[in-house]
Amino acid sequence: MYAIVQTSGKQYRVEPGATIEVDRMSAEVGSEIALDRVLLVAGEDDVKVGTPLVDGAVVKAKVLSHPKGDKVITFKMRRRKRSRRRVGFRASLTTLEILGIEA
Repeated sequence: MYAIVQTSGKQYRVEPGATIEVDRMSAEVGSEIALDRVLLVAGEDDVKVGTPLVDGAVVKAKVLSHPKGDKVITFKMRRRKRSRRRVGFRASLTTLEILGIEA
């Protein structure tokens, strides 16, 4: 069984036991959260597609950590002007472990 959930404008395919990294959430490490924006739930023989959300479907997850992502370098250069700009950025993430899907 798997589901498609939406959080902070992005969609993730989740299964029980899987871990995903999403944008930083305001939840304590070790706490359980419920992802209620479920777009699709699929089992062995049936598929429930929401319009836009599946009614009554909830994905339970546990917060494992709040790491920072890999560094992304942005480099801008204006040729023949001797102008350059180099900026680094690391995203704040939350690691979630999917506990179960209730549909």
